[in-house]
Amino acid sequence: MIERAAVALDRIRAGKSARSFILYGLRGVGKTVLLNRIRLDAEARGIASVKVEAPEERSLPALLIPALRTTLLRLSRGEVLKDSLLKGMRALASFTKALHVKYQDIEFSIDVDPETGLADSSDLDTDLTDLIRTLGNAAGERATAIVLFVDELQYVPEDQLASLIAALHSASQEQLPITMVAAGLPQLVGRTGDAKSYAERLFEFASVDRLGDDDARDALVVPASKEGVTFEPGAVSEILRQTNGYPYFLQEWGKHSWDVAEASPIELDDALRATTEALAELDASFFRVRFDRLTPTQKRYMRAMAELGPGPHRSGDIAQILNRQVTSVAPMRNALIAKGMIYSPAYGDTAFTVPLFDDFMKRIMPQL
Repeated sequence: MIERAAVALDRIRAGKSARSFILYGLRGVGKTVLLNRIRLDAEARGIASVKVEAPEERSLPALLIPALRTTLLRLSRGEVLKDSLLKGMRALASFTKALHVKYQDIEFSIDVDPETGLADSSDLDTDLTDLIRTLGNAAGERATAIVLFVDELQYVPEDQLASLIAALHSASQEQLPITMVAAGLPQLVGRTGDAKSYAERLFEFASVDRLGDDDARDALVVPASKEGVTFEPGAVSEILRQTNGYPYFLQEWGKHSWDVAEASPIELDDALRATTEALAELDASFFRVRFDRLTPTQKRYMRAMAELGPGPHRSGDIAQILNRQVTSVAPMRNALIAKGMIYSPAYGDTAFTVPLFDDFMKRIMPQL
């Protein structure tokens, strides 16, 4: 995937057609790590990157403006802005001024005069398209490309996501060297399709999933072997069973196994003690942070899901556990999807976006 992304970005820089990437998957599968690796490789080849993480309840313009300003200044290579780069900065100033009132979370100003008639209509569709095309032309004159690297893209509101996709589509049609590589939760695939039906022609959607047994075993034992430490087969089997091959959890169990073991090889008893330590730490941080964002009714919904197991589960089965009608819990389900806590892998199905969250819910809420 890293190599395919590099080829695509190099083609886009050269003014040739290529689809960029949207990485999607559950929490803890390594999407952000992969996104950062693609970004760092692109920067090493002279491609200009715009790094953005989309939190909840922030507008897309508020996220893009400061990051794009920084990128334009980097492209100037310390010189005074001129020609296409200056026009790009003026377009950004127009964009900022025009949308400041509409998106009240824009707290950034651009210290150049805006350009009248460019990205200043206060319509996000029109202005973002103007801005992206202007920046694409500036990148082309510098013989490079500008790539938006956006993490947690699923949090961008659908109307703003539609504007972004439309702007990138317009640039792609003119083969301008500007594009996006993004990462997000599984619902991102459906959201981009809902925002713009042609999104699948603009991006390649790449699933990032848990590791198979062989790869998971290698991820655990190979780094340790480089430090002269080995695992007994029973310890490896226990860790693979507990982590289900999710990279983040493999890291946690590997770390705690290393910490509790008195000597090499790491034994089954060490792995069992590591399970206790790892779950305690995850419960206090990784899981708890997400749990604390839920309302009492949302926690109860999630606990009902956990009662049924890891999932996915039919929405009707969850409603039945809660002794409610499906229609009455639908708003709660939608709110949890918006928060990134659950997703719908198929029509009428519901699943956790955080692996092992069902067991955590049972630990923190023993009774439904």
